Amino acid sequence: MSTDTQSPATPIALPLEEQVILVTGGARGLGAAISKAFLAAGAKVVINYNSSEQAANDLVALYPNDAVAIQADVRNESALKSMVAEAEDHFGQPVTTLVNNALVDFSFNGDARSTAEAISAAELSAQFAGSVLAPVAAIQAVLPGMRQTGFGRIINIGTNLFQHPVVPYHDYTATKAALLSLTRTFADDLGPEGINVNMVSGGLLRTTDASAATPEAVFDLIASGTPLRRVTTPAELADTVLFFASPLSRGVTGQNLIVDGGLVKG
Repeated sequence: MSTDTQSPATPIALPLEEQVILVTGGARGLGAAISKAFLAAGAKVVINYNSSEQAANDLVALYPNDAVAIQADVRNESALKSMVAEAEDHFGQPVTTLVNNALVDFSFNGDARSTAEAISAAELSAQFAGSVLAPVAAIQAVLPGMRQTGFGRIINIGTNLFQHPVVPYHDYTATKAALLSLTRTFADDLGPEGINVNMVSGGLLRTTDASAATPEAVFDLIASGTPLRRVTTPAELADTVLFFASPLSRGVTGQNLIVDGGLVKG
């Protein structure tokens, strides 16, 4: 009796220098660190921005052959599709890695947060639009190109706050938790097509535009609670994003890797 079965094809694992990377919110803060890390690794990078045109153009000037800056509000589905089409035209190949990094209208200032009795539906809805609906629309915009290539990497930027809510940013934390759920369900949905979906979750980063309002005492307190005795930098988190886009992570999907110096375990 024949027991011959057909093995599944070995998935493609493109090296970074053969990829086009789209980083939403890629001109400032953590996004700029991620864009620079990919460019230094030899990738082609689409630096998405909403209002930070000068910062985006300054980054492109450092890597004029490998970077392009494209304006789009990630909350606008048609703008996302146009951006992806423009990126493909510019580089002559589809986007193969998407980094959902953009953080819309949020500042990490614990003194200004809305407390449990004050958090509004409008605040929650605004964060949901930027941190859940926008990443989903961005994923849907790049999927045709990833399917055409037979390869894709989707990397969502999360937070360690839903494991360790030292500061209850209720709207931000709730929407990032929802994005983690989608990370896992999308990983299962898209895995058979060679598309891996993962999340990288940082803690407070020293320092980005979003964390600039954080008092120095808070940085020191967090640093003292980590095994490394320091606060993670944007460049350190960017290193992990590169791992998830590289062939080294070809067997990893549906995961959430916390990059916070060991503050949160598991």
